[in-house]
Amino acid sequence: MTGNLAKRNAALAAVDQIEAGWVIGVGTGSTANLFIEGLAPISNRIEGAVASSLVSAQRLESLGIRLLELNDVGRLPIYVDGADEATRGRELIKGGGGALTREKIVAAASERFVCIIDESKMVERLGRFPLPVEIIAMAGGHVTERLEKLGGRPVLRERFTTDNGNPILDVHDLVIDDPVRLEGELNQIAGVVTVGLFCRRPADQLIVGTDKGVTRI
Repeated sequence: MTGNLAKRNAALAAVDQIEAGWVIGVGTGSTANLFIEGLAPISNRIEGAVASSLVSAQRLESLGIRLLELNDVGRLPIYVDGADEATRGRELIKGGGGALTREKIVAAASERFVCIIDESKMVERLGRFPLPVEIIAMAGGHVTERLEKLGGRPVLRERFTTDNGNPILDVHDLVIDDPVRLEGELNQIAGVVTVGLFCRRPADQLIVGTDKGVTRI
């Protein structure tokens, strides 16, 4: 219950930033779901939303919020999403819910990326949470070998495929001293679709929820 209050405070603080007439990018996960709920009272003021997952799309539709395709709207004024880990430098690990590829696309297409988390997600250095890596299935062996050479321990996420139809490797034990460099290096491995490091394009703002309110970074 306590965690939910902190998440809700962060989500509602992000809702307060939404302006009338906007098409907004919406993320995936428990904190993003609270943001979606917070949009319901202002649904008649916004133009619509671009969802980063099928699950979020269904939630938006259930609240009567108009769904739009990114290709039809172009650049978005804002993207709001959660994270599995965040640093004070606003670097993130995302992908625990498996939507990392579409999340990264929508974030890249947005003027501002606002990340909403509770204080338990703040870390000094990324890597405590296993790093999600979406891959092409036929490249599983090759990607696993490359990740092991980098010191990681890749584990296939069982009974799971992304909205893109791909598997995910959750990489444990990586030492992430230079997340920007590592993100670029992992992106170059043949067979990697997306890596869950959001560091080359970090969040523009972190809203960190507590039971008593929020802190903005």
